[in-house]
Amino acid sequence: MANWLLYAAALGLVASGAASAHAQDASSVAKPATETPERVVLEADYIYEIQEENSIVAEGNVEALYEARVLRADRIVYNKTTDRVRATGNVVIVDTDGSQQFADEIEVNSKLTDGYAIGFSARLPDGATVVSNSAIRQTDGVNALEQVIYTACPVCEEHTTPTWSLRARRAVLDQESQMISYRDAVFEVAGIPVFYFPYLAHPDPTSDRRSGFLMPSGGVSSKLGTFYQQPYYWAYSDSSDVTIAPMVSANVNPLLGLDFRKRFYSGGVKFSTSITREADFDSDGERFGDEKWRGHVYGKGLFAITPEWQWGFGVETQTDDLYDRRYDIDGQGERRGLYTSQPRRLLSQLFAIGQGDSYYTDIAVLDFQGLRAGDIDGSLPSVAPVFFGEKYWDMGDYGFASVNVSSALLTRDIGADSQRVSVGGDWSKLGVLPGGFTVEPFAEVRADYYALDESISGKPDVTRAVGNAGVKIAYPLVRPGKIVDLIVEPAVMGAWGFSNVNDTAIPNEDSILYEFDEGDLFAANGFGNYDLYEGDGKAAAGVSARAKFRNGPEFSTTVGRRWRSRADPNFDVASNLDGTSSDWVAESTADFGSALRLDTRVRLDDDGFKLNRIDARLSTNYKRLRAVGQYYKINERISPLGRPDEGIFLRGEMRVTDRFSLVFGQLRDIVADLNAKREIGVAYEDDCSRFEIIYQRSELNDRTLGPSESFQFRFSLKSIGDFGSSEFD
Repeated sequence: MANWLLYAAALGLVASGAASAHAQDASSVAKPATETPERVVLEADYIYEIQEENSIVAEGNVEALYEARVLRADRIVYNKTTDRVRATGNVVIVDTDGSQQFADEIEVNSKLTDGYAIGFSARLPDGATVVSNSAIRQTDGVNALEQVIYTACPVCEEHTTPTWSLRARRAVLDQESQMISYRDAVFEVAGIPVFYFPYLAHPDPTSDRRSGFLMPSGGVSSKLGTFYQQPYYWAYSDSSDVTIAPMVSANVNPLLGLDFRKRFYSGGVKFSTSITREADFDSDGERFGDEKWRGHVYGKGLFAITPEWQWGFGVETQTDDLYDRRYDIDGQGERRGLYTSQPRRLLSQLFAIGQGDSYYTDIAVLDFQGLRAGDIDGSLPSVAPVFFGEKYWDMGDYGFASVNVSSALLTRDIGADSQRVSVGGDWSKLGVLPGGFTVEPFAEVRADYYALDESISGKPDVTRAVGNAGVKIAYPLVRPGKIVDLIVEPAVMGAWGFSNVNDTAIPNEDSILYEFDEGDLFAANGFGNYDLYEGDGKAAAGVSARAKFRNGPEFSTTVGRRWRSRADPNFDVASNLDGTSSDWVAESTADFGSALRLDTRVRLDDDGFKLNRIDARLSTNYKRLRAVGQYYKINERISPLGRPDEGIFLRGEMRVTDRFSLVFGQLRDIVADLNAKREIGVAYEDDCSRFEIIYQRSELNDRTLGPSESFQFRFSLKSIGDFGSSEFD
């Protein structure tokens, strides 16, 4: 905000080295003294010297160019006796970043130690505006502004009242700390005073990150009552920061939230945690049981060892199954490492990954924590370690080959332990036959060793060999057109593998919820994991089609089915590999760009084409509507839950006017006839701010937690920060 001082000082250097002159024309140029490195170009209608006052004067359309910066004024006077420069009349300063500063009058000495401006205003690089009656620069780099207004909203003659502004009796910009502090500040919305702050501070918008208070969050919840959370951001080093966020609530004891981030030379870490001392409480905020320390920790880190190797970790733990739901803590279910856990299951992991031109390797240690009502402590496994390594070769005309090694060692406090080690290899080759047919022969073989808990499985160990060999033949058809390009590719696959490879003593750990779909249609083994393997004879047929219009729309689909030589009793109906034939599987996409995209996956019964499963997702960002919708339905016959499952998810925003929008969201369980989460609200948004009033309600019942509802007020101010959260899960 004080760059005007630099221009005035530069002009002082120009004037001090300029020769005395009387009326010169507008093209006159004053050159600096040879001992000063600065080069300043000064243009004016007149440049002259007043010898009695020992002053140099430039008048009429004065423009000074200094290091790509421009100063314009009606009149500039440099007094060589007092060593001060004064610019008056429509003073405008244009900086190299495009920011503009204005004043009726500025005065400063040539050494830039002190100065002032009258009628000062500035437009900062990020669009913010500051206006004050006067601005004073002190020798210690502190700039004081009197009767100041600050806003990030556009201000013009047609709209003199910004959406929001900070009006203060006095503001101080410390150039060393790059902080702006206000005394007797009033936060105004549309010119109406809303909040009064005896003291308020925020970083200069052009500065780096700075410590300070962040925007608070608050609302009213049936669980917590009226609540308020005030974060404080502490950037205690160039590579580390922590956000401390205490929350007070009407119904329950205070909670302290902490977010920590640190950047290292080779990577970084991020942790989110909270702690409180409280009893259990239900959806109405009624407390029961003993008070004790409760909390959660979610964290992750990733580091480079070499250009090809990385290691990292993920941490997920909380003291109570319902802790995150009681305090509405987000983050459960996010990916924090190599593996992603299932809903309502926490996963902590330590892993390493290596990948080069001809190899891939990963190794991890996993530990699970169950949050579901039926989870028993100690029944979920610890995996130490799970390992996969693969080396592959491009053999040119002889195809591609690879060998791999895998292991998984599972231990439980309650239930069966198991350890598996596998060694395998595969080969494939792609060729083209006369007529345009593509042919891809393939083969794979693997040896597995399982060490088991004999008291549960009946065997101390199991050794087996599995494998498949076959061929895939396809006939791609391409038809370019003036309007649309068409690609159609029918394909068939046939393979034969080892029989009776699924020993009932082998525990099924990694294929419980596996389902064969269109992505595995032509795979040699319909199961993508290890514990179950699809041997015997099998065949698959399908067709893929794609239409690409020159004006933008694109349509694609894949449909097919799989047959087996015999049924395997180890495959359940949910896997879609039970019996001797699979259901029909298909996926399709209709892409109209940002205006509309529809993705659909279906599973049709092999007898009568009855709909067994559908998963459809629609997204749009067209004119005033921005939304995502998803519908799913699973038939009772194939559902892993043993009952039908159907639901719908919606999230979006509809602009009613140029400023006002309707915000909506819903996650509905149609079978249970309840809304897992619903929100509706109104939002106002302009170039400098966004305000939201949101009502949320959940009808979920989970042990001691029943339906709950809340009102939240959220807003964000450009250049200052966010208030509340716009997340919807």
